[in-house]
Amino acid sequence: MSAPDPALADLLGLVAYGELLAFDRLAADARLAPDLRRRAALSEMAAAEIAHYRWIADRISALGVTPDEAMAPYVAALQAYHDSTEPKDWLEAVTKAYVGDAISDDFLRVIADGLDGPDQRLILDVLHDSQYAEFAAAEIRAAIGADPRVANRLSMWARRLVGEALSQAGRVAAADRGALTALISREGVDVPALFRRLTDAHTARMTAVGLNN
Repeated sequence: MSAPDPALADLLGLVAYGELLAFDRLAADARLAPDLRRRAALSEMAAAEIAHYRWIADRISALGVTPDEAMAPYVAALQAYHDSTEPKDWLEAVTKAYVGDAISDDFLRVIADGLDGPDQRLILDVLHDSQYAEFAAAEIRAAIGADPRVANRLSMWARRLVGEALSQAGRVAAADRGALTALISREGVDVPALFRRLTDAHTARMTAVGLNN
């Protein structure tokens, strides 16, 4: 039997801890919801995140690595991002979900392109579906429609989220044990081009909900 690919285990460790934090965050953000309907919607999303974590953790274990070991290098970096971008209210929470999660998903889609079939499908399956983004986008548009001044506040918040996400990417790279970086290089990902793609996609998302870049 061939040895497990350390790059795959490291990538899955990053994804697993992201899912675990997403569950924590959505469960907390649900308490900011202005009504029970929206509280239930976020609670359902949180439940999906913990189910996704379980899928990833099971795959890590199948590689002969414990999930704790695979996640450990990324705990400080990802926790720092979420600690520095804790939303103060409902609109900041849904904007963070709309902006921050989408950037992460875009990055993982690029990396997943270079994986073998089953692992590629696993990564793509845990990314947020369109219903998730549509819910957040609808909340942002409705808030701006009710009070156009909200757009400036949320635009500033979104810019801060992107800045923190880029800083987080640097911290993740510094924490990486080398295998994940090697995977990105092995798949021929042009890092400057990747960041341009992420930025372009972010700009389009901001425009779609009436926020300024």
